[in-house]
Amino acid sequence: MLWVALFIPLAPMATGETMRRVFAETDELLPNPGMGWQTFHRFADEDPNLGGLPSMSAYFRFYWRELEPVEGQIDFVHLDALLARARRAGQRLALRVMCAGTNEQEMYVPEWLRAKGCPGFSYQYEGQGPTHWVPDMDSPIFLDAHLGFIERLAERYDGHPDIDLLDIGTVGLWGEWHMSGTGVDVPSWATRRRIINAWMRAFPRMPKVMLIGDAEGLSYAAQNGCGWRADCLGDMGGFSKTWNHMEHFYRQQLERTMTRDVWRTAPVAFESCWDMRKWVGEGWDVGAIFDYALDLHASYVNNKSAPIPPDAKREVERLLRRLGYRIVIRSVEHPDAVYAGAALPIHMEWGNVGVAPPYRDDRVAVRLRNTSSTHVAVTTLGPPVRGWTPGTIHLDIRLSVPEDAPAGDYALEIALLPPDSQEPVIRLANEGRQSDGWYCVGAVRVAERPVER
Repeated sequence: MLWVALFIPLAPMATGETMRRVFAETDELLPNPGMGWQTFHRFADEDPNLGGLPSMSAYFRFYWRELEPVEGQIDFVHLDALLARARRAGQRLALRVMCAGTNEQEMYVPEWLRAKGCPGFSYQYEGQGPTHWVPDMDSPIFLDAHLGFIERLAERYDGHPDIDLLDIGTVGLWGEWHMSGTGVDVPSWATRRRIINAWMRAFPRMPKVMLIGDAEGLSYAAQNGCGWRADCLGDMGGFSKTWNHMEHFYRQQLERTMTRDVWRTAPVAFESCWDMRKWVGEGWDVGAIFDYALDLHASYVNNKSAPIPPDAKREVERLLRRLGYRIVIRSVEHPDAVYAGAALPIHMEWGNVGVAPPYRDDRVAVRLRNTSSTHVAVTTLGPPVRGWTPGTIHLDIRLSVPEDAPAGDYALEIALLPPDSQEPVIRLANEGRQSDGWYCVGAVRVAERPVER
């Protein structure tokens, strides 16, 4: 972290003078959790198309039949292996569960579900190709089995540190909440609401999104703490010369569902329509497409791990400097000395220069570390950064110094700590990150309290 040489003495204190330090920002691309450029069905350390871009989120979609091939026996071995693999790649797993598709398989739910007598519907996608079967989701047999699956999945994984995001699927082709091109209706609103409730209640500690297409479902899910996801970022006329997702659907759907401001409390995620090679080939404005995502306060963009056209790489990097949250420490004020057993008042000015807040409860942490040893006198936790919308944040913390803190020189350090760990994960948009993830923001002298006579 660069310190602008600015040491401004303010009102004198009993134990010294108050110093104010101002810090410079960096334009470095930051690998931070809960946001950013997603890989798709592969991990960052095996994705050559990242081309050096940071990614802490690996997005995977699963059909229900893959995860519970035997009734009551979820394939936790497979899921745990993927979570461990994500951790080795420096990522967390984002996931969706689906019940209908269009490839060569007949059925995307477990075989045992139909064997139990669950009714269903046959379809061909757009009247071509193989015949598929989808369960009648209004059936009690389906609901009992699938909602039980959700509960068992959550018992093991809600709040798991290696899961980044839950994309609520279940309904529709590929879990997209529509059955377009099949002649099959989506289940009743009562059933769709019940499925949404099941995911929301089972995973209260997990950031969640849902595809934007189902207006009733999106509105209801957003009212209950869910964000949204759109999978055709960049469509400027690839399906029709008179209609496209960007100009004629996304903003209008947000207005219809009154979810324009859901980004303040839950994430927004985009997936590219086709991939960026299509955008460039059609002559569409890549920068304007990304500005659209930023204007809607996106936290994630997913290009399906496809190659990034060379001429578009700069625009991707510009996107990543604003996508999601980007936390910076701007200034710190504190007395330069404190007595052991006293409280050190600290005023900090923070900023979020991204377009969305963090959605997890990482907390501001402050500590004094003795510069002549590894002794840490105290660590004080401040408020969580969840909900820090773009702008300036002022924060006051009183750090209590223990009576037995050895006299001497201490470094004043800050970090953002996860609620379940003492190891910082979030990187600030400042230079000077230490090997343990903390940032030094000042120096304090701890003195023995004078003996009263």
